[in-house]
Amino acid sequence: MRRRTIIASLPLLATATMQQASASNFEKFVGTLHRRARQDGIPSRIADAALADMTPNQAVIKLDQHQPEFTLTWRQYRTLTVTPVRIATGQQELAENADLIAAVTRRFGVQAAPIMGIWGIESNFGRIQGSFHVVAALVTLAWFDNSEYFTSEVIAAMRIAARGDAPLSMLLGSWAGAMGQPQFMPSVYLDTAVDFSGRGRPNIWTSIPDSLASIANYLHKAGWQAGLPSSEQVLLPDGFDDRVAGENRFLSLRQWQALGVQRLPSAVRLPGDTKASLLLPDGRNGAAFLVYANFRVIRRYNASDLYALAVGDLGQSIEG
Repeated sequence: MRRRTIIASLPLLATATMQQASASNFEKFVGTLHRRARQDGIPSRIADAALADMTPNQAVIKLDQHQPEFTLTWRQYRTLTVTPVRIATGQQELAENADLIAAVTRRFGVQAAPIMGIWGIESNFGRIQGSFHVVAALVTLAWFDNSEYFTSEVIAAMRIAARGDAPLSMLLGSWAGAMGQPQFMPSVYLDTAVDFSGRGRPNIWTSIPDSLASIANYLHKAGWQAGLPSSEQVLLPDGFDDRVAGENRFLSLRQWQALGVQRLPSAVRLPGDTKASLLLPDGRNGAAFLVYANFRVIRRYNASDLYALAVGDLGQSIEG
């Protein structure tokens, strides 16, 4: 009986031992991280405050380990992201911020459509930004995934607080560390965020002017071409040879039309020599899209074809 009890308790003892070892490992990691922050010029008061009483965020670990493993079709993804309610909300935001958006587009050379599309999909126009403390989430991921990328993002988050842009308590966002209305990672914030409201420092959490200008600045720096759409839905003729499709196969609009690809009446007028690729996200029997250079710019924001298509679709639907 005693032996059975001891054997039965071994998994519990092992779990407790692993938890103690894990806690010890995490404490050592945080200590090393603190030293690195100081070496990288983060003031001790910021590093101390950021890492004080730090423990692994179990919710972050769970989300990191249980990300969706299935692939949505374009039809499914669009149903989730380009909803009638989101379109209507975007149209209301576009009308209410018309002067601001016009000023942003003039300064950065980026149309309203991609700005509104990204703003809508990333944070539902600022309404859903995430409630995770960014530093804690990033420290957890840096430790749990043994990730240099997330370690660097922890330092970047501290730097935001160190230069006085936002207190540590304001750095809230997603479980993966993306912050504010544009859902910027801390390093992207440092490189891209814009003080468009003139308050002296960017505020991508509560300032719509700063958030929209920061999105536009990201696209501008990524090579956005003014006046060019990112994507457009097209019609294919019966018997179309879909072997010519693919994001890395470029033909001119004139060549695509010679192959029978039909643009819709609402399509933006473009020169016949404009280069485009044909994308069939759901295969030959699904929707077809011509995608342009700006499509790849949006993919730098989020490296997903479906995301880039949704941004273009939502933005165009909002503009009408």
